[in-house]
Amino acid sequence: MRPMHTLARWTALAAMAAAVMGTAVAPAAAARQRSAAHPPTIALVTINFQALFFQRMNAGAQAAAKAVGAKLVIYNANNSPQAQNSAIEDYVAQHVSAIIVDAIDVHGILPAIRDAAKHGIPVVAVDAETRGPGVRTWVGVGNWQGGYALGRFVDTYVKQHMGGKAEVGIVGALNSFIQIQRQNGFEKALSLVPGIKVVQVVDGKNQQEVALSAAEDLLTGNPELNLIYATGEPALIGAVAAVKAHGATGQVKVFGWDLSPESVAGIRQGWVVAVVEQDPYAEGEISVRDCIRLLHHQKVPSQDVLPLAIVTRANLNQFTNKLY
Repeated sequence: MRPMHTLARWTALAAMAAAVMGTAVAPAAAARQRSAAHPPTIALVTINFQALFFQRMNAGAQAAAKAVGAKLVIYNANNSPQAQNSAIEDYVAQHVSAIIVDAIDVHGILPAIRDAAKHGIPVVAVDAETRGPGVRTWVGVGNWQGGYALGRFVDTYVKQHMGGKAEVGIVGALNSFIQIQRQNGFEKALSLVPGIKVVQVVDGKNQQEVALSAAEDLLTGNPELNLIYATGEPALIGAVAAVKAHGATGQVKVFGWDLSPESVAGIRQGWVVAVVEQDPYAEGEISVRDCIRLLHHQKVPSQDVLPLAIVTRANLNQFTNKLY
């Protein structure tokens, strides 16, 4: 009888243990159910929806959010820094889980970011390098460095293909902190070559139509101009259209930032010489992943600097196969 008693005792203990384990597992399962029922909401405050760059960034962010079961809302500031500030204030009032911002005015946005931080909302800066209290990390590229690298490329090109002399016009975006960085880096590189002269800078305001008009004025006012540098996608598309409209593809060489169908066609034809290319899809993905890590109280780096590439006709297919 003793063996039977022992067996019954262990059977009873096993049943009790199973019951205890069942009560321990139930809250964990319930927590997972609550998480699925109430996914984190991440707000992405972007600059505009017009540029292919931002469309690709949005797509990367959407893919990353879907992969982790987060809800992503995207705000189009339509090139207005004031609208970006208001959007962040609204998202704070809505108690979103995290905010990603591609700031137009990296200094003017800081009060709104600080307010988000006071409410316990982590903020990730993307593309535009934004630093200050409340910004947990920045994901982007070295814009000054990219401008400088392209400027050095131009220095060599002018020496080898233009007799060492060039009159340069710049189509910039003076309302964009990052594009000013790109302009400054580029001009620094050009200053190293005595035969290259920047004759005029025009403001495309980061809008294609404005950039087109500005580039047309640049060409009309500088008949000896033989090189244009565009600091962003809208500026480059506008510059390409202006050069074509003026019938100047045989005279003016074009350089700039961010591939588009218009600039790719120019590269293939040979008068758009080189374009700095980023990976905005990856920037969107990484930004969302950083938000999720922060929401789980995990560490993220203070910055994540992504690589740049200078695209020419020689390596164009490596990039167009992904895009066009």
